[in-house]
Amino acid sequence: MVNPNVVVTTQPDEYRRACQLLERFGTVEPTDYFNVLLASVADIDRFITDFCERAAADPRLLQAVSRVMPLQKTFAYDGVEDFEEKARQTALTYADRLESKSFHVRMHRRGLRHELSSQVEEKSLDALLMGELERRGAPGRITFDDPDAILVVETVGTCAGMSLWSRDDLNRLAFLKTD
Repeated sequence: MVNPNVVVTTQPDEYRRACQLLERFGTVEPTDYFNVLLASVADIDRFITDFCERAAADPRLLQAVSRVMPLQKTFAYDGVEDFEEKARQTALTYADRLESKSFHVRMHRRGLRHELSSQVEEKSLDALLMGELERRGAPGRITFDDPDAILVVETVGTCAGMSLWSRDDLNRLAFLKTD
């Protein structure tokens, strides 16, 4: 798939129905991971609006999916070192929006099971961002208790992406399920 930018986890036994319901939003493809789909949509913001409207009109949509994660920035990678370099570069692009805010990084990894650790990568990106914010004179604060924002990192095979979600987004868009 070219530029997948939405990761969807389906409910058990709802994989086929989720595929059918999601096809109206863009291209949907299966993955090698249990109950995980990748989608490519033309516009993330439009997708979120359309998904919310469709879910309100057709409750079967939310019954078929357990988690939907739109990705604002995506990249392909080849191995752990390449992932880490690209993840650092991408995370730093969110620093402006994290100045003087409370936040944490949350990673959902699928692939490179014994090579890539979600906890290690989360801590590394937290430290990177904290250092950058300190350097800018607008220090942030890592918290897991009602943060201002959560930076989500997703990997599916050798595809990865990130999104930054504000407290308002997290309260409004229940399908994100970041933690």
